[in-house]
Amino acid sequence: MSHDSRTAPRICPLCEATCGLTLTIEGTTVTGARGDRDDIFSRGFICPKGASFGGLDADPDRLSVPLVRGDDGELREAAWGEAFDRIAARMPDLVKAHGPQAVGVVLGNPNVHTMAGSLYPPLLLGALRTRNVFTASTLDQMPKHVSSGLLFGDAHAIPVPDLDRTDHLLLIGANPLESNGSLCTAPDFPGRLKALRRRGGTLTVIDPRRTRTARLADRHVAIRPGADALLLAALAHTLIDEKLADPGPLAEHLEGLDELAAALADFTPEAVAAACDVDADTITAIARELAAAPTAAVYGRIGSCTVEHGTLASWLVDVLNILTGNLDRPGGALFPLSATARAPRAAEPGTRNAAPGKGFALGRWSSRVSGHPEAKGELPIAALAEEIDTPGEDRIRALVVIAANPVLSAPDGDRLDAALADGLDFMVSVDPYLNETSRRADVVLPPPPPSQSAHFDFAFNSFAVHNQVRYTRAAVPLEDGRMDESEIHARLILAVSGMHGAPPSAVDDLAVDTALTRAGAPKELAAGLTGESGPERRLDLMLRLGPYGLTLGQLLAHPHGIDLGPLKPRLTEVLRTRSGRVELLPDPIAADLPRLRRALGDRPAPLVLVGRRHLRSNNSWMHNVGSLTGGSNVCTLQIHPDDAARLGLADGDTARIESSGGGIEAPAEITDTVRSGVVSLPHGWGHSRPGTRMSVAAAHPGANVNQLLDGTLLDPLSGTAVLNAIPVSVTPAH
Repeated sequence: MSHDSRTAPRICPLCEATCGLTLTIEGTTVTGARGDRDDIFSRGFICPKGASFGGLDADPDRLSVPLVRGDDGELREAAWGEAFDRIAARMPDLVKAHGPQAVGVVLGNPNVHTMAGSLYPPLLLGALRTRNVFTASTLDQMPKHVSSGLLFGDAHAIPVPDLDRTDHLLLIGANPLESNGSLCTAPDFPGRLKALRRRGGTLTVIDPRRTRTARLADRHVAIRPGADALLLAALAHTLIDEKLADPGPLAEHLEGLDELAAALADFTPEAVAAACDVDADTITAIARELAAAPTAAVYGRIGSCTVEHGTLASWLVDVLNILTGNLDRPGGALFPLSATARAPRAAEPGTRNAAPGKGFALGRWSSRVSGHPEAKGELPIAALAEEIDTPGEDRIRALVVIAANPVLSAPDGDRLDAALADGLDFMVSVDPYLNETSRRADVVLPPPPPSQSAHFDFAFNSFAVHNQVRYTRAAVPLEDGRMDESEIHARLILAVSGMHGAPPSAVDDLAVDTALTRAGAPKELAAGLTGESGPERRLDLMLRLGPYGLTLGQLLAHPHGIDLGPLKPRLTEVLRTRSGRVELLPDPIAADLPRLRRALGDRPAPLVLVGRRHLRSNNSWMHNVGSLTGGSNVCTLQIHPDDAARLGLADGDTARIESSGGGIEAPAEITDTVRSGVVSLPHGWGHSRPGTRMSVAAAHPGANVNQLLDGTLLDPLSGTAVLNAIPVSVTPAH
């Protein structure tokens, strides 16, 4: 390290593990990143993404100034003032002429990885008053939000496995050794699973691929893709039928246990075995092992969410945790309590039950064209293109896209790309890159590199396997000519709401005032808030109003974090159902079960496609980092040797894959890590469209797996696109 080098702590913003980093900085350049051994949560763990922090931060393809589309139709560099002037001149007039539903908002995955992306989009939606909201959730975790909302009355009340204390962990559709975990924030997930094995625990993995996680398991079950809900239903049926179900203290908080038993009566191990391609004895053995374990947790993720019965599968994960008495129990599945969570609710007077809440409702409004019901205030992102290109009243004419690339991440990107190019009057993108989606914008607003931004994990602390809190300020000063991400968001809100020219602090002041009102706190509290910026003042307020009564000053005094203790039982605090109890068989779930019963008689397609995760990437937004290319981070079609021989494919041959939405080509990778009848392509590739400025990604474009989908196949309860278990045909390319 040279004499002018220094180090700075930084929470990694590149996946859900939120590991602590120690950055090495030369002047204002990040020259290295290693795991922070003093971090109270990650204890020095780091993955290849975190180690590449400096390369991503200094990526020369990152935009540094706004882009504005000129009269010639080309994007050109512009001053910040001109960019916001353009937005203020167009957006309010469009809303005035066509109404608020003429505007759509798209929020991508990276929003939850930044402070600004968490704090400001709700204010933007409030200013625009549009119901046309689309996010990456309907490509990922919305089934879990819906099932939690129906069970517990709160779509954000998602229990996580108590990884460090459980005796038996069952994973379905999850590969945390490569994803680093999802809706389960756990630095060093691999180390935690190995520790489970060392202490004599059991790991069961249900996955059609023999993933790195599956190779670590005591039992790997290569299920037929898409049959997750059937298998889980059979496990629940077995627990009930063999009188192994024992909710224990949970029983007094449950409603509908008898009705649940009747609803699952048809899903015997023998009935589901053929559809799952898992024999009945194996299903029965797994159920008995769950029941016999001193503590156990069932955890399902994207592979079990992005299928036709994703919400039912997500619901059944928690049903299993409930039936075995492991929900809200140390060593089972518990509800984290983050430092910025709302204060816990009291129990019903005179009882230990939760007070009745407002509950959770689906379908409060529907999409204009296909009538898709909303879920958690969102519409299916698979419906975005038709909402733009289908004529009629309330057609989306303007779009605000924040840290999203739906041309690659949503089904039928060709149709969406055409809709963005020809169907919009105006589009704004907040994005550091000119990518496949932002290239269609009229104004592009680029946030600064992550080293120049403060970081706090509002979302992921709510899914953490250990209660803790950490905050890091920007590691290097904001570069001349750049604008802080929070100021970009605040000025965008002012521009679209007719308040262009007001100071950005007005947005934060309004947010503070609103938060105090909702909390019933005295307005005088605002004067005592500390912090160097509006976001820091807002964080300080949320900490003060939170369950631990912390302050921003305390976080700044502990740069490696504050340990808030292991997860604790708190079910009655999180329940928001109208009954004040866990509603085991909500009406929407009961109404969808006949569809699952019909699946018992479905004949499987000869060949189906599933996705896969890569340790060295995160969807489409990290493919431009040179140090993360190569290795396993490649876009190949994995295919079993028996299928390859039958189809006449050799390793490395170009394969043609076709499905309902179209066809793509990718190199064949022959491997027995996928079961026969299954092929696998990773998500987020297809960087071959003209007009982007992502040179590394363009040099390794890959194929866009979502172009195989026409967007019509959704999980009906959550509106989530079916991305797994897609019937395909594969032939050698000519």
